Amino acid sequence: VISCNKNICTLQITDTTGSHQFPAMQRLNISKGHAFVLVYSVTSKQSLEELKPIFDVIKEVKENTEGIPMILVGNKCDETENREVDILYGSDQARRWSCGFMETSAKTNMNVQELFQELLSMEKSRPMNFQLDSKKYKTKFKKDKLKGKCVVM
Repeated sequence: VISCNKNICTLQITDTTGSHQFPAMQRLNISKGHAFVLVYSVTSKQSLEELKPIFDVIKEVKENTEGIPMILVGNKCDETENREVDILYGSDQARRWSCGFMETSAKTNMNVQELFQELLSMEKSRPMNFQLDSKKYKTKFKKDKLKGKCVVM
């Protein structure tokens, strides 16, 4: 539960850490997701590189990531002496992926609440369209081809 723009919002958060072992579960979580937080450790460049296939799956499952609330997050920013990914490199990656960017520290709670508030504000500003694409769902059969035939859907 989080307060955002004077409203109380409830978030359902799915942590997909390790779900690469279960690709079907990962795809299911992505298909049901409305917003995405891609987290890497600033102390591990490899952790950022491991997000690329996950980002690719999000693009594939969602078909169009434009307008989908997504933030790339560099965690452990409090560990300056062990840093492998500088802030400019992280923000440049976020720009290439067309998503937001933020650095956090779960240990010190720096920017954690702000992260979810930013994600919620991105979600609320997104235009919602629940109409079906009529071209997609029109039948490709002509009526005369269906005469005398049983069609089961």
